[in-house]
Amino acid sequence: MITRQFARRFAEDWIEAWNSHDVEKILSHYSDDFVMSSPRIAVIVGDESGVLAGKDAIGDYWRRALELLPELQFEFILFFLGSDSLVLYYRSIRGLVAEVFFFDSAGKVVRSAANYA
Repeated sequence: MITRQFARRFAEDWIEAWNSHDVEKILSHYSDDFVMSSPRIAVIVGDESGVLAGKDAIGDYWRRALELLPELQFEFILFFLGSDSLVLYYRSIRGLVAEVFFFDSAGKVVRSAANYA
């Protein structure tokens, strides 16, 4: 079960990692074989499925995204808490985002899905 304390700490650390643009710091929140879906994947890496798996592929995608958007910053708004998931609601340079994270027993993200307004 995810606690409010875990959710708050994850949200703060995750936003800070993204705002630092340090991909290794960002990836530290994820399991090695995590899966991510986002409509931005199709735009940035040309994978029409919008889904990538594993730290190597997703790390490459994020590095490319940060190269294309060097001004990228996230502003935390709030979180929604589930039993094994967390939704972070935040503002990006392109508008509002709701991102869903599912966690393993070690507190690492195993699946995430970014959803844009």
